Amino acid sequence: MMASDKVPMLAEGHRLLEEEVKRLKAERPEIIDAIEEARAHGDLSENAEYHAAKERQGQIEAMIADAEDKLARALVIDPTELSGDKVVFGATVTLKDEEGKQVRYQLVGQQEANATKGRISYNSPLGRALIGKEVGEDVEVTTPAGERYYEVAKLEFI
Repeated sequence: MMASDKVPMLAEGHRLLEEEVKRLKAERPEIIDAIEEARAHGDLSENAEYHAAKERQGQIEAMIADAEDKLARALVIDPTELSGDKVVFGATVTLKDEEGKQVRYQLVGQQEANATKGRISYNSPLGRALIGKEVGEDVEVTTPAGERYYEVAKLEFI
């Protein structure tokens, strides 16, 4: 992905990412204190607490940079402002499997995905297969469990 690519997300995902940045930044002083305390113990070459604290500091800074990058490139989408007859990011899709069982998913950003809550990433195999489909069309998805087949039963922008 190029650095200038937009990162689609819902308003809720944007808010959660902002909260994550605040939480991580609030952890910075604790890490600095842990590093200072570990330095006070002497020889840094064999000081496990020092190395662990420095590693955690690096992790936090990388996570902050990643989240801030996503926020800077965020394309916040409100599904209620969308319409049309094709599946797009933010759409809620009801699918019917081969046994007639229905499942319902909303296509969301990667950081918002939670299949147990009915939210799948637009980048997931199923999400990619759904993009551009219309009600009544069949969808074939390759999963770790094998091929799955669905019919798009309903399309909503809620």
